[in-house]
Amino acid sequence: MQSPKLPTNERLRLSVLSEYQLLDTLPEEDYDNVTSLVASICDAPMSLITMLDKERNFFKSHHGVPFQESPRDISFCGHAILGDGPIFIIQDARLDERFVNNPLIEGAKAIFYAGVPLVNPEGYALGTLCVFDHKPRILTDSQKHALITLGKQVVNSLELRRQNLKLQAAKNELTLHNIQLKKFASHVSHDLKSPLANIISLSQLLKEDLEGKHSDSSLEYLEYIEDSALILKDYIDGILLHYKADELIKEEKEDVQLSKLSEDISQLLLSKNDTLSYTGQDVIKNINKVALTQILINLVDNALKYNDSEKRLIEIAYVEESKFHKFLVSDNGIGIEKDKQDLIFNLFAIIPHDNIKRSTGIGLSTIKNLIDKLGGAIQVTSEVGVGSVFTFKIAK
Repeated sequence: MQSPKLPTNERLRLSVLSEYQLLDTLPEEDYDNVTSLVASICDAPMSLITMLDKERNFFKSHHGVPFQESPRDISFCGHAILGDGPIFIIQDARLDERFVNNPLIEGAKAIFYAGVPLVNPEGYALGTLCVFDHKPRILTDSQKHALITLGKQVVNSLELRRQNLKLQAAKNELTLHNIQLKKFASHVSHDLKSPLANIISLSQLLKEDLEGKHSDSSLEYLEYIEDSALILKDYIDGILLHYKADELIKEEKEDVQLSKLSEDISQLLLSKNDTLSYTGQDVIKNINKVALTQILINLVDNALKYNDSEKRLIEIAYVEESKFHKFLVSDNGIGIEKDKQDLIFNLFAIIPHDNIKRSTGIGLSTIKNLIDKLGGAIQVTSEVGVGSVFTFKIAK
């Protein structure tokens, strides 16, 4: 008996074989169907789909064989993967010097063998699709053709498995990366909020303290510091909301009292010259309160920022529909030019206005993303110098 030699590319072949994650896996119906079909076509009692591991021949599917692996040094398949042809045939192993005294002849009555090497697209022979018989015989041309064709189908199936594994690995890596990025953004943003709040507060106190004591340019510099700090604060708030969006949509639904919510937003955002009112049904049934609060805070904050009226007026209206909760947030602000109304929901889209502090271009994009995930939509109608109405729906 001659043990099969190792392929010249054995180290790389074993590395590629591991990518398919087939060794020591349970039987699968798709592969078992192939070996059953091959045994029937070739009228053979035994059929295998094998994977040649370092020291063993693992049977991914074994038809007519009670065991799932055998030593590689006595395997017929170890010889089959060394051949250049599409099929390797031993008509009578008892007469072939490579197999004389091979324990498979006596133990498994493996007299006849025909195996098709399973060669992947890179040219590595992973194993075989093979049949055994207990007696010498010859396969017909149609049986050989069927065995070769089904071998190609097995390779196609193996490649599909390999690609799916790679895609899943890439997906897992991307998910992990996003989780790490979210943690990083949240950690950094929260760490920045405290010193930034101090800068804003101290700038305001210093302005009050210096008023009338220093030149107008000194106060102007303080205005620049305060404006820059406020813009940075908006960036941080936008980043936090952006990364919180996925968590927000998972919040439990509950009943919301619109009057109470409007009052809370007024205390948070409005000055004494501003007015926030609401119309429509007061109690809104079964809605994601946390997400709704974030959406309304962002829209009301925008309505205040882009408003140069002496008395800023904002109204929140609620309309119940059969499948949606519908809200309208209207203001008497500066308005948005018609050709730019679709752009404001794009990430980092900034529309400059005279006498209005520069925005970050994050908020509305994040709000739109959140509303989309809640099964709704948002749009704006606006007239320059008159005001804007933001209309959004959330699926019930």
